[in-house]
Amino acid sequence: MTAGTRVAVYGAYGHTGRFVVGELRERGFVPLLSGRDADKLKAAAYGTGLEARPASVDDPASLDRMLSGAAAVINCAGPFATTAAPVIEAALRAGIPYVDVAAEIEAVADTFTHFAGRAREAGASVVPAMAFYGGLGDLLITAAMGDWTAADEAHIAYGLSSWHPTAGTRAAGAVSRERRDGRSVRYRNGRLEYHQDALPTLEWPFPAPTGPRSVVGEFTMADVVTVPSHLSIPDVRTYMAVEAARDIAAPGTPAPAADDAYGRSEQIFLVDAVVRSGASERRAVARGRDIYAVTAPLAVEALGRILTGRTRTTGVSSAGGIFDAPDFLRALAPHIALDLNP
Repeated sequence: MTAGTRVAVYGAYGHTGRFVVGELRERGFVPLLSGRDADKLKAAAYGTGLEARPASVDDPASLDRMLSGAAAVINCAGPFATTAAPVIEAALRAGIPYVDVAAEIEAVADTFTHFAGRAREAGASVVPAMAFYGGLGDLLITAAMGDWTAADEAHIAYGLSSWHPTAGTRAAGAVSRERRDGRSVRYRNGRLEYHQDALPTLEWPFPAPTGPRSVVGEFTMADVVTVPSHLSIPDVRTYMAVEAARDIAAPGTPAPAADDAYGRSEQIFLVDAVVRSGASERRAVARGRDIYAVTAPLAVEALGRILTGRTRTTGVSSAGGIFDAPDFLRALAPHIALDLNP
C-alpha cells in the first residue's frame, strides 16, 4: 500500500512540480515539498498542511534532510544537468528510489553513464526521463514492439497543437545548446551523433482524424536515449509538429496558461510511435492534453509501481525497460487515450 507514504518532490513549486504534487495527493501519497528557493516553498506549502524542506544541490546535507523519512524522491527541478546527479547521490545514500522528469538528452545520457553500475549494485531503482518526452515515447515504442526482439527503425512523431514553454524548459534548452556548441543531435547506427545539418521539414501521416501534418525531422528528444537503452533499434528518430517547433524557438512565446479546473493548458497532443523491421511495421498512438500536466501521472504511476514491486529490473532504467509497457499505458486512462497497433 502507498497511502500515507511520504515522497519528496524536488522543484515542487515549479510548473510541472505542482502537477506532480497534486497527482501524489490525489493518489494518497504525502508530498514533502522541496527546492532551492525557501520563499517559493513556503508559498507553495501555505494552507496545504504539507511540509517544506529547502535544499540545494551544492549542499549534500540539505539534500539528506530533504529525504529524511521519505520513501522515494521525484526530481522536477531543471536544468537536470545541474540537479540530477546530486539528487541521485542523495537518493542512493538514503536507499530510496529516484525518478525524474528530465527531457535534456545529455543529462539523461549522463544518468545512464554515471550511475548504472552503482544503482545496480545497490539494488536501487533510478528512472530518468519519466515524463512526456523520453518516458511516454519509450513506453509506446516498447508496446508497439510486442514480441519483436529487435527492429530496424523507431520513429516518434509529436503532433502538438502548440508548445508554450515553461521557464524551466527554456533554462534546460539553454544548457543543452551550450553543451552541444549549438549543434543538433540525432541517433544513427546505434550512437548519438552531433551535427550542423539543416533540419528537414516533411509530412508525417498521423492517424485519422488528424491526418498528415508538417513536422520538423530530426527534432530530437530524450527518446533517443531511453529507447535504445533497452531495445535493439539502431536508428531512432523523433519529429515535431511545425507549429510547436516555431513556438519553442520564438523567444516571445508565453508560458502555458491554465484553461481548465485542473490547471491544464488548452494544448492537445498526439504521439505517433512506429517501429519497422524489414517490410513490417507496428504502431502505438497516444492522445491527450497538456504535455506538462500529463507528465505528473507518468511520474507518479512509475513511483507507485516501483514502491509496490511491479518492476522488471533494478539499476538505471528507462520506462520501457523497467515496466510492463502496455499495462502501464492502460493505467494512464483517463489522462491518455491509447491505440496499440491500430
